[in-house]
Amino acid sequence: MWSSGTWMWRAALCCVLLGTCLHTARGLNMCMSGSATSCEECLLIHPSCAWCAQEDFGRGRTLTSRCDFSQNLQKRGCDLRFIEYPTSSISVLVNRPLSSKGSGSTQYDVVQIMPQKISLSLRPGDQTWFSLQVRQVEDYPVDLYYLMDLSLSMKDDLDTIRNLGTKLAQEMGKLTSNFRLGFGSFVDKNMSPFSYTAPKYQENPCNGYKLFPNCVPTFGFRHILSLTDKVDRFNEEVQKQMVSRNRDAPEGGFDAILQAAVCKEEIGWRKEAYHLLVFATDDVPHLALDGRLGGLVQPHDGQCHLNDRNEYSASTKMDYPSLALLGEKLAENNIFLIFAVTKRLYVIYKNFTALIPGTTVEILDQDSKNVIQLIINAYNNIRSKVELSVWDHPEDISLSFTATCQDGKPLPGLRKCADLKIGDTVSFNVSVEARSCPTRGSDQSFTIKPVGFKDRLEVAVDYQCDCGCSRTAQTNSSICSSIGTYNCGMCRCEPGYLGARCECQEGEASSMYLSACREAEGKQICSGRGECSCNQCLCYESEFGKIYGSYCECDDFSCARHKGILCSGHGECHCGECKCHAGYIGDNCNCSTETSSCISDDGQMCSGRGSCVCGRCQCTEPGAFGDTCEKCPTCPDACGTKRECIECRLFNSGRLADNQTCQRLCKDEIITVETLKTEEPGAVLCLYKTDNDCVMKFTYSEHASGQSILTALKEPECGGGPDALMVLLAVVGSILLVGVVLLAAWKLVITIHDRREFARFQSARSRARYEMASNPLYKQPVSTHFVETDFNMFGKSYNGGLH
Repeated sequence: MWSSGTWMWRAALCCVLLGTCLHTARGLNMCMSGSATSCEECLLIHPSCAWCAQEDFGRGRTLTSRCDFSQNLQKRGCDLRFIEYPTSSISVLVNRPLSSKGSGSTQYDVVQIMPQKISLSLRPGDQTWFSLQVRQVEDYPVDLYYLMDLSLSMKDDLDTIRNLGTKLAQEMGKLTSNFRLGFGSFVDKNMSPFSYTAPKYQENPCNGYKLFPNCVPTFGFRHILSLTDKVDRFNEEVQKQMVSRNRDAPEGGFDAILQAAVCKEEIGWRKEAYHLLVFATDDVPHLALDGRLGGLVQPHDGQCHLNDRNEYSASTKMDYPSLALLGEKLAENNIFLIFAVTKRLYVIYKNFTALIPGTTVEILDQDSKNVIQLIINAYNNIRSKVELSVWDHPEDISLSFTATCQDGKPLPGLRKCADLKIGDTVSFNVSVEARSCPTRGSDQSFTIKPVGFKDRLEVAVDYQCDCGCSRTAQTNSSICSSIGTYNCGMCRCEPGYLGARCECQEGEASSMYLSACREAEGKQICSGRGECSCNQCLCYESEFGKIYGSYCECDDFSCARHKGILCSGHGECHCGECKCHAGYIGDNCNCSTETSSCISDDGQMCSGRGSCVCGRCQCTEPGAFGDTCEKCPTCPDACGTKRECIECRLFNSGRLADNQTCQRLCKDEIITVETLKTEEPGAVLCLYKTDNDCVMKFTYSEHASGQSILTALKEPECGGGPDALMVLLAVVGSILLVGVVLLAAWKLVITIHDRREFARFQSARSRARYEMASNPLYKQPVSTHFVETDFNMFGKSYNGGLH
């Protein structure tokens, strides 16, 4: 089963784990601190612990010194042949090769899982691995049982499926050459308050109902046609059917599902076939405890109760089945349940699929027109994935899975693969660890099987809890002073005697003995939690747990707790430290390493917007929310992600159109409108350019219920193509216009500038004239003098002059 490379990988991993343990041993040696008093107790402390059964080993040491790491025991003188160190191992018992085709002469020997049977020998605490492969073979037989709600509201649906058999056989013939079809119907329990029980309604519950005055009496479940390849029989039986009427809105469909699952011989389920159970209804189902409204207090027993008329005879005797019981019986009989329900019920039944493994839900038209395509889609969806389930899982064994799907990348924590093609082979690595030893002789077993497959891997488990040296124990051995049993290098003394060789009696004490019971000078004897007797500590009992250790320094109840539970219930307390079970980490083991709940529908961890911490997504992208951070209207990539869904859902184009993942990844409600309103609060407007240069617009918003809603235009917005000549003329005209405008602006600026300069010149000239006319310091170049002469004075002067 495993190649040499795989064995080398496992051996290297074991060496790394052992090296880690030895590195830890440099601090606290968990083997020696466990205060093991026997070989079996030593093996239970840790898978790296070994026991030395050599008689003369460890003289003068405490009893726990025989329990140590194998390397340490050899260094201290223990011969390798006396070391008890069992390890886990795997044996492949049945390993037939995988088949490639399901029908034909080999259909009864089809193998879809490999290997088919293995045996595990487990040492508690020691992890080991095995791998298995699963293949969905081609042309595998299919059994389809159509279970229909025949309440009055389904009358138009009944008319639609009257020729369903022929059409469905034609379509399924493209997928398998071996197809069989059966038919059954249901209404509800014929008792109050679920149905009309007055005498006038017994034969005709529609009595007095004007719209449809005649119908058949109310019934719980009626098996009409066993699985057959004669599709004409299906059409004939459907033609005969008439609707009935019940009183309240919910129907008794879960009663019918359980009977269709467990009545294997009556229905005719084949062992070598896929079992499809199509459940068609337009209303919600009654659940467990609803029957108490009618006085039905007996829980459903999960058995077949069909009478000689093929009707459910316990309808008015037992309550409706629970979801857990339905899931158990569907898985037990390898049945894939397909809920075909109307759109308003989709969310309700989608929640049911999370609680019932191997179940899908599809939207059924009001009159069941799309039922054939619905079945084909559901079948393709079922065949495109493989999911492992574990049956009869022993409580003391922990399992963890790593899936390797078609891309070849290991996915830790996952036990399923999706988006497969028929014929693809996927593999799973399974890590197994036993946490404890069961009672002697109670070997365990469990089964791993793909959901809905008949094929399975049977795993038998035995435990490495006993030491080989215990088979040669000697009673009243001389080594034990003839008052004890010599077993695996140690003496088990008779009552009243103590010591490594039973050399001491109870009650003896001395200073020499007491000094050996102190961990260090000045410390309390036996850490104050025990008594020193014959050179060793006898620890007190405690109501809280076990006190142990060479000096009673350890206990199994002083570790960290989570919500009041020691080590969160996912680990063991060893000397104050939680040793977590596989799949859990942390100081108090409260953090799960399981990552399957963090994987979004597109296969990414937390949708690429966060990280998986303790099994839950912590969104780091601003605006992201949801269980897997899948909702984020404000994220940069939100429009791009939703664009692919718009393309594939509305126009059957884009990346998701060809790989059958559109329906799986694009579950948002899409509303098409003529005119897109963008003012809605919280809505993000998205638009993109299509291949033909049109613009597609849509808005993305989150409803208060948590549902994503896309509102898109019915058709992209497209404008008419531009005229090349007009564009050229417009460009040339624009250039000329810009040139003229620039020239006019330049001329205007020059004109304004010249006028300002001329006005400045005129102003200066006017000021110059004024200054020349009024300046008192200015003198003309030619002067004119006017002399006023007094003749008399002139004469006197003259006369005087004569003298």
